[in-house]
Amino acid sequence: MAVKRDYYEVLGVSRDATAEEIKKAYRRLARKYHPDVNPNNSEAESIFKEINEANEVLGDPEKRATYDRFGHDGLNMNGRYPGSGFGFEGFGDFGGVGDIFDMFFGGGVRGHSQRRTVGDPGADLRYDLELTLEEVATGVEKTIPISRYQRCESCDGSGVHEGSAPETCARCQGAGQVRHSQQTILGSISSVVTCPVCRGRGFIIRDPCRVCGGEGRARGRSERTVRIPAGVEDGTRIRIRGEGDAGTRGGPAGDLYVVTYVKPHDFFQRQGDDLICEVPINFVQAALGDHIEVRTIDGGAEKIHIPHGTQPGDRFRLDGKGLPNINNGRRGDQHVVVRLEVPKRLNADQKKILAEFARASNIEVNPDDRGFLDKLLGKG
Repeated sequence: MAVKRDYYEVLGVSRDATAEEIKKAYRRLARKYHPDVNPNNSEAESIFKEINEANEVLGDPEKRATYDRFGHDGLNMNGRYPGSGFGFEGFGDFGGVGDIFDMFFGGGVRGHSQRRTVGDPGADLRYDLELTLEEVATGVEKTIPISRYQRCESCDGSGVHEGSAPETCARCQGAGQVRHSQQTILGSISSVVTCPVCRGRGFIIRDPCRVCGGEGRARGRSERTVRIPAGVEDGTRIRIRGEGDAGTRGGPAGDLYVVTYVKPHDFFQRQGDDLICEVPINFVQAALGDHIEVRTIDGGAEKIHIPHGTQPGDRFRLDGKGLPNINNGRRGDQHVVVRLEVPKRLNADQKKILAEFARASNIEVNPDDRGFLDKLLGKG
């Protein structure tokens, strides 16, 4: 079994740190190692559990005093923290791991005396959104339709018919939990369980809403404007809290996940934050050199120099003309690949000039017609 690290070491604070210093250290580390920030990272998840365990103890004056006197063994001895570690389910004061993320990124700090929600939470929803590459380059706002369960307007989500009221559960007296005792060979063992009559709600609905049947929600359609940041890729997930299905009987709503997909472009190909495009040039431009204009993703054009002797497939770079990085905003580059175009039809003068070029360059060619070069050069 791994040895537990000192809780003060876990949070990076001294043993005489104030409650505010502990809180700040915990928030800083939780932002860094939260599973939503580090998906599929088992090491970050393990660290996140460890800092939550440390904060659970050091953030409570009584538990901290016990820990300061007796260490980890003292906490295990008083029965508060059996076992070798904490699971996510052990942090009931925050209402779940997802709510910890809310606390740091817009949800506010939750009170330690908060009771569990009486209703069941709603389901998460997914919406697949197709974007053009131009929209990816600038970011865009999209209004999307959502079909979901919404709070029942008739009962305002309570599930109770107008004019009536829910009754306090007689079994648990509104607590939602009851104490259960069981006799064993070791004596009587008591535990607190969910009330079997009200199923943990603390009340019973005798006269349910006629519209939603007591669920507190009904199926409906709505629209939501979503801001898509620049630089998203295929499969990028944007989480919008509380925009999923409404919960039953006042329970919390689920979340909406907008998943982006980028349409293929007729001119550009994407490689990370860089853009690749192919531009045709003729053999005169390739041989003698030229200046050409190339379109960019923002709708403009940039002039590039084609040096003499350019070969098919040569690349030229336009710095900062790619796509912005979704994390830091820095733009990638645009890479221009030249493609040599050979004319399919030549007039007599063009053929004669090419024949003279071939003779001057000691290039032997074998056209389909015998004596073709001699004829062009007046030797036939």
